[in-house]
Amino acid sequence: MNVDKVIRQLKSKYPNKVIIRNNTNNPTEIICEAVSSAESPKRSVAIAIIDQSIPHFHKKTIEVYEVIKGTLKVKINEKESLLKEGQKCTIKPNQVHSASGNETWVKCIAKPGWKIEDHILIQ
Repeated sequence: MNVDKVIRQLKSKYPNKVIIRNNTNNPTEIICEAVSSAESPKRSVAIAIIDQSIPHFHKKTIEVYEVIKGTLKVKINEKESLLKEGQKCTIKPNQVHSASGNETWVKCIAKPGWKIEDHILIQ
């Protein structure tokens, strides 16, 4: 992933928004909180640029992934699907999921708004 280029693009499209790397030294996913849960507790929106996300689940949150650019392989409870630009998938609470792409841009809508304490990593 071209981290510097991705961060420049995110800062340009979403000025003054929080940008998070899943690994500071070698990120495989970069997330921009377009609408944070602090701004909107009932529904947050993030833009994720994904090479490989870490398997995780949420106890409360329902997520909808929509591919903005590229293709995305989504794995939900061991079932894999390939999403192309404009396609969506819904991830329900307690479904273990991860995604892989090649600098794939994904709009992630979370209901209720995403919170770190509801993001449980699978090790």
